[in-house]
Amino acid sequence: MRFTYECCDCGKVFESEEVLYQCPECAEKNDGSSFPKGNLIVKLNKEDLEELAKREHVTMYDFFPYTIPTPEVYPVGGTPIAKPARLAKKYGLKNLTCKLDSALPSGSFKDRASQLIAAQAIAHKQNRIALASTGNAGAAMSCAGAAYGLEIILFVPATAPINKLMQSVLYGATVVPVKGTYDDAFALSIAYTKKFGGINRNTAYNPMTIEGKKSISIELFEQMGRKAPDVVYVPVGDGCIYAGVFKGFYDLKEAGLINKMPHIICVQSKQSNAISKAWETGDFSCIDAATTRADSISVESPANGRMAVRYINECDGWATQVDDSEILEAQLELTREAGIFVEPAAACAWAGVKKDNKMLIEKFGEDVSVCTLLTGTGFKDMAVFTGRVSIPEAIENSTEAVIKRFE
Repeated sequence: MRFTYECCDCGKVFESEEVLYQCPECAEKNDGSSFPKGNLIVKLNKEDLEELAKREHVTMYDFFPYTIPTPEVYPVGGTPIAKPARLAKKYGLKNLTCKLDSALPSGSFKDRASQLIAAQAIAHKQNRIALASTGNAGAAMSCAGAAYGLEIILFVPATAPINKLMQSVLYGATVVPVKGTYDDAFALSIAYTKKFGGINRNTAYNPMTIEGKKSISIELFEQMGRKAPDVVYVPVGDGCIYAGVFKGFYDLKEAGLINKMPHIICVQSKQSNAISKAWETGDFSCIDAATTRADSISVESPANGRMAVRYINECDGWATQVDDSEILEAQLELTREAGIFVEPAAACAWAGVKKDNKMLIEKFGEDVSVCTLLTGTGFKDMAVFTGRVSIPEAIENSTEAVIKRFE
């Protein structure tokens, strides 16, 4: 599909078949004290979009700016929608659904962006992709690299969960632990690309990451009977997933396939709330420290914060903040009352639904359609259960021991 680039901040339009990362004029103003400027929005050709409205069925591939080569090699998409009946009854939300992106190849939502970045690299005859990650994006890109035969250079904070780092090592990526934060790893990965070439997959820095993530909205549209949910809850760290969810529904609306945007809700931990604070105050300053236990959304300087705040306003959404204790409680509740096992970052979205529960019913009625985006499997970070959940002690191998155990 034909496309151009538009700067999120100054609105300048770029027409190029080359790989573009940021608006050079706006990016020059970045000094690290506030959310980065200069991120680009991929604008699909309006005529091409309107052609899609004539079809009885559309797929996420129809909305991509690059053709996905042999998608069966790295099968991304088609994740199930769960209807957690017990939770729906408990909270009075008749039309509650959960989108289970933990079922993707590497176990997280980040496969969606990685699939399109792999396609971008192949289209431009590049074999090396560099990025920074706290774990999930790195594992996803490494998974794609293994599937397509691409070299992946991954910079990670040394404190990232071992489960996620081991995934990337097993997929064959070159993993470079950094004695610093995610933001430090982010900067080093960009320095690597400038020096050694290839494609940089960094979230939002490469606008195609957002384009890949928008595929979830196209899927939801088809899975829900060619309509959008009323409200979508998204766990947010750097704002790229949020922007992707928005962009998918925006493109559906531009194509004439939906009449209005859903309300897309930004859910953040109070221990990593830079975007929520910016939406509330208009101040885009970075926060001093992000300390949330939900490592996938622990960000001090959100790479796509400005675009996320813009999109929250454009879809009449809002930001909801929850404590880490609420996130961990939500994680266990999803597991025990819905059979859905997700990592803390994903559980953040469900914690937001719980917090907003009464307001949702008052604002939209009990028939409101609420979709919770669950982004990563719980096996990504088993250490989070240390001290919270334990394996029972073994009993003796005897009938008497069984009777004693259950009397």
